[in-house]
Amino acid sequence: MRRVLSPAVRPDDGTAPGRSGGDGREHQDGHGSRAAHEARETLRTEFPFELPRGYVDESGTVHRSGVMRLATARDELIPLRDDRVRENAAYLSVVLIARVVSRIGTVEDIHPGVIEDLFASDLAFLQDFYRRINAEGHTRAAVTCPSCQESFAVDLAGGGRPGES
Repeated sequence: MRRVLSPAVRPDDGTAPGRSGGDGREHQDGHGSRAAHEARETLRTEFPFELPRGYVDESGTVHRSGVMRLATARDELIPLRDDRVRENAAYLSVVLIARVVSRIGTVEDIHPGVIEDLFASDLAFLQDFYRRINAEGHTRAAVTCPSCQESFAVDLAGGGRPGES
């Protein structure tokens, strides 16, 4: 499910302030057409990723690419009521990650059991990815090449594997 939010967009019945009456005239706020205005207001809510090692399913198939969505307040509150989290606070990240990962490879039924079966490095990757997209709002990380010491940005949202061009 891909959700695109447009915070300031309301139905145009001619009553919304700053809107035209649907006759194609420019907004009263001077920002151009409604389509241009709405395009500026969209919010990216899903982010692709590539696991370092990959999830191995029951048949032995390795799944590496996936999608994580932005967390809602509900996503962060509901796990606090989970008995497994109450017994072991470390389990919070497992339940939370399971709520926001919508797909890993061809696996779309993501639940805590799937996240429990990830390699530790993949869980650590998803925890860091969660922090980046929810707290910082982007998936780029500043890195320095260990050989030449050149600094550059890397997009952690998938694509190629580290070291590939």
